[in-house]
Amino acid sequence: MSSLTAEQFIATMKSLQSDQERQKIRRYFKAAGADNEVIGVRMKHIFDTAKRSKDMPLDQVEQLLDSPYYEGRVGAVSILDFKARGRKLTDADRRALYEIYLGKHDRINNWDLVDRSAPRVVGCYLVDKPRNVLYELARSTDIWRRRTAIVATWYFVFYDDDFTDALEIAEILLKDQEELINKAVGTTLRYVGDHDRQALLSFLDQHAHDLPRVALRYAIEKLEPEQRNHYLTLGK
Repeated sequence: MSSLTAEQFIATMKSLQSDQERQKIRRYFKAAGADNEVIGVRMKHIFDTAKRSKDMPLDQVEQLLDSPYYEGRVGAVSILDFKARGRKLTDADRRALYEIYLGKHDRINNWDLVDRSAPRVVGCYLVDKPRNVLYELARSTDIWRRRTAIVATWYFVFYDDDFTDALEIAEILLKDQEELINKAVGTTLRYVGDHDRQALLSFLDQHAHDLPRVALRYAIEKLEPEQRNHYLTLGK
């Protein structure tokens, strides 16, 4: 099957619509509004359609990101992610994906859109480059840009055993007021601990008293009970 256009992708989504799924998605979709419509399609169907459309031209991916439909934007970031997994991509190819992501960040307006694509589209591109942009994003007033900053570091942690930016950006976001940032910070710290337990413990020894409770609980999830209790007594 040849890759779909943006218009055909949306038509496919509408053919898979479910009222039950629509209500389910609306319960957790955080960006309500006239420009954030929900069709009601199971994630499996969106991802499968995106995978079949991984060769979609980039101008069509941008058009899909501009869609008012949540499913269209999930499809668009999924296509970016599938493209970023290509083994024969040039640096210019990766830069094009990265630039679409950042250039259309106002359309990446829910936690799952960030998590679906930031590690490979942003993190992978920056793995051998200066990462100043992540620090700029971490200080943004926009929650989704801040989430991109921390989630993009997952690539460095997973594939490079590089924790420096993950820990420094976690420190910047230490006292963030948004729960979805707290959860992302805690998850990132847990991932660091999966690769280097001492790096996690050192961070917690210094910052546990400032971490929001939800971030702390995520971060210590895999520690031994005694260690978890110790850090919980230090936390807020």
